Amino acid sequence: MSRGYLSRLRGLALPVAALLAAELAMLATGAQSDAFARPSEILRAMWAAALDGSLAAASAQTLGNALLGLAMGGGIGLACGLWFGAVPRVGRLSALTVNLLRPLPSVALVPIAMLAFGFGYRMESAVVAFTCIWPMLMFAQDGVARIEPRLLEVAQVLGLRGLRRAWKIVLPAALPRIFVGLRLSLGIALTIAVTTEIVANPMGLGYGLSMAQQSLNPALMLALVIWIGVLGWAVNAGLLRLQERLFGRRGARP
Repeated sequence: MSRGYLSRLRGLALPVAALLAAELAMLATGAQSDAFARPSEILRAMWAAALDGSLAAASAQTLGNALLGLAMGGGIGLACGLWFGAVPRVGRLSALTVNLLRPLPSVALVPIAMLAFGFGYRMESAVVAFTCIWPMLMFAQDGVARIEPRLLEVAQVLGLRGLRRAWKIVLPAALPRIFVGLRLSLGIALTIAVTTEIVANPMGLGYGLSMAQQSLNPALMLALVIWIGVLGWAVNAGLLRLQERLFGRRGARP
């Protein structure tokens, strides 16, 4: 048995022990609550949601909206970041605008998005897109700033200009940092998608969580909370594994 496998098993020992202790304590006291449920009840609620297809459908809606928003906002952020990094003067001129827009809370844009798009995936994806612009922009700009100057000298010697230089030199050199920005943006996109569904959009995991809370079903509510955490962890772990395969440890530092 590998050392990494044993390490993961040891990491599971504490949460499993805590769940078992909570199960036994709630059984012994017979405690009833509108906010908490026994771990066994949570597992049954999650299993029931998986069997009837509601968990898969809600997960697909939330992930679809998050990925659509990431594609739109991340694409804008990537293009602007590469431009600002490659042309420092443009980066300096745009700094004030970026610093004014970046701190805006995404949830505050929900009423505007609702007026523009109504309910549905377009509204949610627009809010997610606004949020994903900034991490992609910052990591792309930072990736360009870290490019070895000799690479740019080689591009100049080869006569590469404009889009050809960006495609053949700048983008490949900045890609490790851009991938870190992608990982960060995807986690943010999932968070904002769920938040938007809780606040305003009647679809996805966030809406299911809100409905479980309003119907005083703590087992399903907590099951969805746990599932959202597992989903976020799985997506990040998959991207981290892909990053290590593509780039090794390059760009891993924040």
